Amino acid sequence: MKYIIPLTILTAFFVSCEKELDFHYHDVAPQLVIEATVSDRGTNILLTNTTPMGEAMNLTPLTDAEVIVTDMTDGHSRTIVAGPDGAYTDDMAGIEGHEYRINVNREGRSYESSCTMRSAAEILALDFQWIKMPYDYVAVLQVSFTDSDTSGDYYWVRLLRNGEPYMWSVTDDSRAVGGVIHEVIRTSRKEIDKEDDKTVLRDGDRITVIVAPVSRDMADYLTALEKDSNGPRMFSGDFCLGYFLAASLSESEIIYRPDEMKEYK
Repeated sequence: MKYIIPLTILTAFFVSCEKELDFHYHDVAPQLVIEATVSDRGTNILLTNTTPMGEAMNLTPLTDAEVIVTDMTDGHSRTIVAGPDGAYTDDMAGIEGHEYRINVNREGRSYESSCTMRSAAEILALDFQWIKMPYDYVAVLQVSFTDSDTSGDYYWVRLLRNGEPYMWSVTDDSRAVGGVIHEVIRTSRKEIDKEDDKTVLRDGDRITVIVAPVSRDMADYLTALEKDSNGPRMFSGDFCLGYFLAASLSESEIIYRPDEMKEYK
């Protein structure tokens, strides 16, 4: 699973009726970021550092850590080593219903997180449509996928544009109808010359959709990132940023064809 890099700059400004507090966020030391996934495709872990305010984002992977993944259900542990691309990877797939724990040790600091692997949701359909907005038509992607029989389920819907991270959303089963969730994601406007390069879509772009069931804590963490606010701490031990996700993934693709899309006003 590719990576969604967490926001690395936290800005705070405190004001009281008596005194303004000077918070030196430019001087905050870099923090470790752990992005770890155990799925039905294997294990993939990326370690990076946050970037100081005012500097270009540095996504160079850190490869000097000890990384251990343990299947808490059967007791099997394995040490994951960094590959040529800097990511810690292993081909051994996770098992649905098993609980997994990750331990990361680096520079005398230790980090730990656990997660139970959830069953995959099945993607049933992908459909692009034009929706009329006051400023232009906007392409929205409807992702339809199955929801489990239990209540209180959460899902992370990720979009890749030509293989690169593009957009994502978080949803839950409160929106399910007949056991199916229809998640709608707003993407590119029709007049692409007025669209930002980060969000623009062009004819022929390949959009890959990956749906992962997640825990409530993971959903809250992702929602906090989206809103630039505080979220739950995902690792115990020394402080770090990032997440650990164990889930079976569902994946499907659609080609963006703006001339073939229906318009809705």
